[in-house]
Amino acid sequence: MSMQDPISDMFTRIRNSQSANKIFVCMPASNLKVAISNVLKKEGYIINYVIDKKCNKSELKIFLKYFNGKSVIETINRVSKPSVRIYCSKSNIPIVMDGLGIAILSTSKGVISNIAAKKIGVGGEVICIVS
Repeated sequence: MSMQDPISDMFTRIRNSQSANKIFVCMPASNLKVAISNVLKKEGYIINYVIDKKCNKSELKIFLKYFNGKSVIETINRVSKPSVRIYCSKSNIPIVMDGLGIAILSTSKGVISNIAAKKIGVGGEVICIVS
């Protein structure tokens, strides 16, 4: 059976692993998942990520971050889905929890956070909201 939405699967794996207090989570790798992981690392939501190549298949390993026994990522929700794409212009970039969270956008300049998109002045597809 094929997977319909691998990005939602990524977020579900992260949520499930954090609720079970796991140190890391593994999943099949793709360029978009690596780019999302890079933004999460830059913004301080995860410790690190590693791409492990085994038998012609790449595996993405994300090391989760905790503070005082609680996971740093409280919520991670998919906004734009394969069935309904959500786009924003540079003037409509979402602000998450008055700046306490981030939105991850896929733009013409790459996959970046809403803060970086405002600085650059580009809009794009809103992939998810993290707080």
